[in-house]
Amino acid sequence: MADIIRLLPDAVANQIAAGEVIQRPASAVKELLENAVDSGASRIQLILRDAGKSLIQVIDDGSGMTETDARLSFERHATSKIRKSDDLYTLHTMGFRGEALASIAAVAQVELKTRMRGSDIGTKVVIEASEVKGQEPVAVPEGTSISVKNLFYNVPARRNFLKSDTVESRHLHEEFIRVSLSYPHIHFTMHHNGHQVFDLRGGNFRQRIAAIFGNNYNERLVPIEEETSIVKLEGFVGKPEFAKKSRGEQYFFVNHRFIKDNYLHHAISSAYESLITKDSYSSYWLNITVDPATIDVNIHPTKTEIKFIDDKNVYAILRAAAKRALGKFSIAPSLDFDQERAFDLPLDKLNSIPVQPTIKVNPNYNPFNTSSNSAAGPATPRTNWGRIEPRRAQDWLQMHDDLKKTSEEFTPERNQMTSAPKNEMFLTEDHGISLLSIFDDLDDFRFVQVSPRMMSVSYSHGFVLIDIQGAHERIMYERYLHALETKAVATQQQLFPPQLQLSPADAALVVEINEDLRKIGFDLSDFGNNTVVVNGIPAELEAGLETQVLQMLFEQYRNNRDRLQLQGHDNLARSMARSIAVKMGRKLASRELKQLAMDLLHCETANYGVNGKLLIKQFGAEDIYNLLQH
Repeated sequence: MADIIRLLPDAVANQIAAGEVIQRPASAVKELLENAVDSGASRIQLILRDAGKSLIQVIDDGSGMTETDARLSFERHATSKIRKSDDLYTLHTMGFRGEALASIAAVAQVELKTRMRGSDIGTKVVIEASEVKGQEPVAVPEGTSISVKNLFYNVPARRNFLKSDTVESRHLHEEFIRVSLSYPHIHFTMHHNGHQVFDLRGGNFRQRIAAIFGNNYNERLVPIEEETSIVKLEGFVGKPEFAKKSRGEQYFFVNHRFIKDNYLHHAISSAYESLITKDSYSSYWLNITVDPATIDVNIHPTKTEIKFIDDKNVYAILRAAAKRALGKFSIAPSLDFDQERAFDLPLDKLNSIPVQPTIKVNPNYNPFNTSSNSAAGPATPRTNWGRIEPRRAQDWLQMHDDLKKTSEEFTPERNQMTSAPKNEMFLTEDHGISLLSIFDDLDDFRFVQVSPRMMSVSYSHGFVLIDIQGAHERIMYERYLHALETKAVATQQQLFPPQLQLSPADAALVVEINEDLRKIGFDLSDFGNNTVVVNGIPAELEAGLETQVLQMLFEQYRNNRDRLQLQGHDNLARSMARSIAVKMGRKLASRELKQLAMDLLHCETANYGVNGKLLIKQFGAEDIYNLLQH
């Protein structure tokens, strides 16, 4: 019988290894940036084209390589980082396995130019699919420049599995941010399709966070600094009021290496207990320094998982340090039993002269006179329905006709709600009278806000409870969905357009959905450096709220995409409705409540909110009687 076991060719073995190490363009960027950091570079440039599919180029001013090292660096398990197995427990570099360049060269066309410091001439190496096409001397600056072209060109199946340029760009940005946060003293730049995305000058950790996520983050940071015999902690946690509904701003760095660790994440989350809601996520940027002998980083090809020998103590120290930092900066409530609280006075009170209290009396007040002769004047009904956050009255009236036209586009399945007949509740009978016919004439009914989130509509045979915020979200959702799929809404141009600095994730999101943002009334233009100019806003949006609404819109959009797997128009309509809807707890006038009920009746699915929860509950005379009997 013939032997059937054979050694795989090196090219095939490298392609198999590349499947574990290089999963997408962002994986190649991570490996190349880490190699540049290990070279001792003070300036690193990342140049991309077509989300890394056509070109990934990393240029550094590091130590460079000799002619022999340049050729040998593309061999599997060729590395300058370790010599023996014991070196794995004293790692001070990002790379150590010697697989990255070999894996990249197996699935791409690679060109390497390098020159050692002090050398007169450099070396150029060209490799395609693990095969060396040429090597020659070349005049280049000191350092290394490596270009990866046409990634996965010889593995069509892998290339077909890549996502859109927008999705791949998001991963590229994240990898760049992770490495640049790890080494704030290095000057990093990033260009994509000829456009500069980042220019991060060297500085301290706080400056790097502000440069990446925006200067407004400077006021959100609470510093953490703790050093024990086990671990040293440095970095920042976010203030509780800036917690978000989606993940994305949680960064752990162990010995300058980005890691993902749910156990340590729980330590930070528990420090925020009772400070934020359970469905919110706090932000943190933490550097953890430990003895390399107490961790194992060689457990995953991407090197983003680490095992601690003493993980329980690291957990306890991290949690205690976070809680103390929040309490120290008067963010978490604390009790000091050694301090007499009776003498706590504001500074302005301590520096002012006490004033004798006085009583103001209206001599014209007559308790038996019902006419409006009081000093305060007669009570006037609120007529600011046009300022319900942030809609105008005339737009509500125009919206009625627009919403009637959306029946052919809207389906309950799009809202992921239980299947129910349209206006099912309105078709129920109470003493032979249909609620649908009752609400045809709303002038005879009383509209009262009975709680911060509920309103009641009382009539002769009972009353109806309506969720205020949910109803407004439903109205706005259908309006914006109609605008996205049929006709865009009007845009109000800004006389003095404000600038809005965005995080990298939000800046990439604007590029992705900018065309749809125009349909719902926003006119945004790129100003560079993750900044946009708000040239126009939806006509119903009150001026001055555009920054708040846009920030909430972007966060809600990412949350819907990541947690609910919503895409396209449905996600944007939901996010915009959530961002612009009247907030829970706002006091509304009777006229505003009446208008809200009218608009809700014109919705295609008036009974259920965008989240699938019931919006309306009817209580007839018999229902009220039954409640009293229990």
